[in-house]
Amino acid sequence: MQQLYIFVDENPDKIPISALRYLVGECNYGGRVTEELDRRTLIVFMKDYFCEEMYDDDHKFSPSGIYYAPAHGEYDSYINYAKDLPAFPKPEIFGFHDNAAITKNINDSENMLMTVLSTQS
Repeated sequence: MQQLYIFVDENPDKIPISALRYLVGECNYGGRVTEELDRRTLIVFMKDYFCEEMYDDDHKFSPSGIYYAPAHGEYDSYINYAKDLPAFPKPEIFGFHDNAAITKNINDSENMLMTVLSTQS
């Protein structure tokens, strides 16, 4: 990890995207993801979110434009950005179609009703 800091300090104009992908995807989460297909999915997500385009002001992570990398700023600006994100995110951020929300809601309703019915004698 110390080497990454040294690299960033010595090359402030060049962000080590591949190093960040490796640190987050392989080192941090990679040790916890044991299934090969899950690991491959994680790597794909890392390529989507850790990319050179994320530094462009008009680059969005979702079609609606709600999710993007906030501009460089003070600590409070990042907190405010996170607080403004929806409490119940749309399926688009996970790469799903909007119909996935319908399925999730139906399943949640069925589970709730089954729980209520199971308490009845």
